[in-house]
Amino acid sequence: MSSTPFIELSGIEKIFYQGDLETKVLKGIHLSIGEGEFVAIMGASGSGKTTLMNLIGCLDQPTNGAYFLNGEDVSLLSRDKLAAIRSRFFGFIFQRYHLISGLSALENVEIPAIYSGLEKTLRHKKANELLSALGMGERLNYKPSQLSGGQQQRVSISRALMNGGRVILADEPTGALDSKSGVEVMKILHQLHQDGHTIVMVTHDREIAKNAERIIEVSDGLIKNDTQVKPRPTPLQKIDSIKPENTSKLADVSEALKMAIRSLKSNSFRSFLTMLGIIIGVGSVVAMLAIGNGAKKQVLDRIEAMGTNLLLIKTGAPNVRGGGTIATLTPEDAEAVSNLPGVLSSIPEILLPITAQYTNRSYITSIDGTSENFPEARDWPAQSGIFFTKMDIQSYAQVAVLGKTVVDNLFLDGENPVGHYILLKNVPFQVIGVMQSKGADPTGNDLDAMIWIPITTSYVRLTGVKYLKSISVKVADADMMNQLQGSINELLLKRHSGIQDFDVRNMASLIATANQSQDTLTYLLSAIAAISLLVGGIGVMNIMLVSVTERTKEIGIRMAVGAKTSDVLSQFLTESVVISLIGGLIGIFLGLAGGWITALATGWLAIFTPFPIIIAFSFAFFTGLIFGYLPARKAAMLDPVIALSTE
Repeated sequence: MSSTPFIELSGIEKIFYQGDLETKVLKGIHLSIGEGEFVAIMGASGSGKTTLMNLIGCLDQPTNGAYFLNGEDVSLLSRDKLAAIRSRFFGFIFQRYHLISGLSALENVEIPAIYSGLEKTLRHKKANELLSALGMGERLNYKPSQLSGGQQQRVSISRALMNGGRVILADEPTGALDSKSGVEVMKILHQLHQDGHTIVMVTHDREIAKNAERIIEVSDGLIKNDTQVKPRPTPLQKIDSIKPENTSKLADVSEALKMAIRSLKSNSFRSFLTMLGIIIGVGSVVAMLAIGNGAKKQVLDRIEAMGTNLLLIKTGAPNVRGGGTIATLTPEDAEAVSNLPGVLSSIPEILLPITAQYTNRSYITSIDGTSENFPEARDWPAQSGIFFTKMDIQSYAQVAVLGKTVVDNLFLDGENPVGHYILLKNVPFQVIGVMQSKGADPTGNDLDAMIWIPITTSYVRLTGVKYLKSISVKVADADMMNQLQGSINELLLKRHSGIQDFDVRNMASLIATANQSQDTLTYLLSAIAAISLLVGGIGVMNIMLVSVTERTKEIGIRMAVGAKTSDVLSQFLTESVVISLIGGLIGIFLGLAGGWITALATGWLAIFTPFPIIIAFSFAFFTGLIFGYLPARKAAMLDPVIALSTE
């Protein structure tokens, strides 16, 4: 035996404070316990014996005095260092067993080895051996509720020995057992003593205390008697302290993940309700961004359908409502613009509402008197037949090219309109072509509800005037759009005696404006979805706080067997993140399904891209991380003694 006491307490005081009220529970304890001793600490309720045991087991720290364990002063160590001491030296046997209800007997026994870093296969094997040695080999997978009191205490003893249990601290180990089970537990403690373990047992029962070699009686916070009742036998073997493994962070995360999933399974319905806000938020982000991107593409496609390298010259001054009714632009203006450097073509357009007739059918539409270069300028070719030519313009030909909507309303049952005659203001026009379908423009007007005729024919046969509605200018180089816009503006000002009775519009800037407008709408939708995620995050935090309150005793048990602050923090933080990530995955699936169904039902376009999905999933992760931190920190900062005493 070593001459140095294994456990030595010098002048230990413990004072509890409640406001201004001071309660001194231990009043200067001096105590030495040698390695291999079997000591019973006796005392009535309130005498301080349990507080003394908690101090010996490093579950609590003294207010004053020094505590030397194996020659090291541990009285002022940090929480995490005390947790490491508990994991290395102590095994606890509690009166109420303190097993975690959701774990099997085997899993309960393995817990100390998880926090000491023992590899999974080894700890599984050792836990199996310990339980089998105590007659629990056939009940490894039983939950505590399926075991008798004596069996639960055997599991508790096995857990105490998992990391070596150099010192076994037994708090009223037979207090909750019948006499037969109590006798069996005491036999186990005697055997552990014979095997070299130091046994410190707290009891109020003198008959139980007689099993020890030495009885220490505590009364009113002081040691009243310290009696050696039996000679100390020489231990058959020396119990070595466990050496913590150097585990990787990945292994720590893996264990935290397993415990988190197990915890979520035990409260599956509540877990689902917790993640509901995350599901709604992530699903909304995915679906709304898909529909928003689809709407954006449709608008841009409609603008681009008019031609991207295009400048539009409209009648009327800029920003003046009703400017389109002013007669200021002429075909000569279009001709002058076409001569500017960088202009591929300048297309005059005379627009007029009109009723078209074919046999006994009529359709109210519009004509567009324009030039032969219209298809090239607008990137809008004919689908069937041809577009009129320069010769048709020069000869005032009464020919027409129809839009798809006009064809659908005048020619039924798939009749080919090419070659037939229609009446425009009772003037016959031969249909020579049908344009490809373009759909609606950004304002919602149907671009296919139009009839194109030579510009000369329009003002000679139909309108009687040469004033234009607009001029479309196709630019050779998109980089010259702004420069040409200025040149056209300057040219027309000279031609119109310095009067700004026209408006030159840049299609590129129109696309940028539409892009910006659609982005704003998308951001608005995303903000709405983000609010859902925020609400979901608050729900996660609330439920996790409730979970911490419900599982306070479990947290105390884990701390008692060696869990550090970071272990508890990571466990509850992992649970929060797992809830959010599972909710995020479900939300992504529902968002994809919801966007697809919405597009199918409404005819809208939904575009799914990886970026919004990644963003939504990332938001779910950080929601769990941020909103789970406060509950996790609350759990990690619990006092192990207070946590263990929670009912």
